[in-house]
Amino acid sequence: MRSPQRGSSATELVLVAPVIVLLLMFVVFLGRTTATQAQLQDAAHSAARAASLARTPSDATTAARQIADAALGSRTITCNPLTVIVDTSAFRPGGAVSVTVTCSVNLADLGALHIPGAETMSTSFTEPIDRFEGLR
Repeated sequence: MRSPQRGSSATELVLVAPVIVLLLMFVVFLGRTTATQAQLQDAAHSAARAASLARTPSDATTAARQIADAALGSRTITCNPLTVIVDTSAFRPGGAVSVTVTCSVNLADLGALHIPGAETMSTSFTEPIDRFEGLR
C-alpha cells in the first residue's frame, strides 16, 4: 500500500520558502535600522564633544559638522541627505552645545517587505561646555 504523504515535503518547502525569505529580510531591516541608529548616536556624541571644545560658536558649528560627516563617512551607512544642526544658543563657559544628526537611509533593496524606500532617523546629544573655558 502506498503512503498518501508521498511528495508532500516538496510542497511544504515551496510554501515555507517565501515565508523564510521574508523573515530573513525583516531581520536585515531590523539590523540595518538598529545599526544606523547606534551610528547616528555615536556621530552626534562625537560632534557635540568637538563643538564643546571649540572657542567660538562658528568654530563649534564647523567642528561638529566635520566630525559628524567623518564619523558617518567611515561607517557602512550612506545618508542621503545627512543633516547636522548645531544649537549654540547657550555657547558660553558653563553652558552647553547641542547637536542633532538626521540621516535618510535607503531601504529600497528590501522592497519585498513593502516598507518605504527610505527612512529618516534622527538623534541629538548635548555636551556641557567647561565652565573654566575662558581661562585656557
